[in-house]
Amino acid sequence: MVTLYGIKNCDTMKKARTWLEQHNIEFAFHDYKKDGLPEALVDQWLQELGWEALINRRGTTWRKLPEELRDAMDTASARAVMLDNPSIIKRPLLETGNGKHLGFKAEHYQQLFNL
Repeated sequence: MVTLYGIKNCDTMKKARTWLEQHNIEFAFHDYKKDGLPEALVDQWLQELGWEALINRRGTTWRKLPEELRDAMDTASARAVMLDNPSIIKRPLLETGNGKHLGFKAEHYQQLFNL
């Protein structure tokens, strides 16, 4: 089962969802804000992808963090920040059953789904 994780109103999420729908790929959408973010899922992502890949350092959520926290970020502090504010997680996160993929690029999705 393909699962797309993110936030409904994010423009990149909208592009990814539209792409999947246009290519008739069935997927479940998990909205962090509506559906929550289980700690076990965050721990799995951290183990597989690492906090450096998961944290979106371009967004306003990152910029709003205290500078001391940004400068000293590690796995434990990243975990706490992601659980407190899932908006800081890079979007979308696509789980295909064969792996987890961050961000959206149509070319990458085409390769993932052999289209």
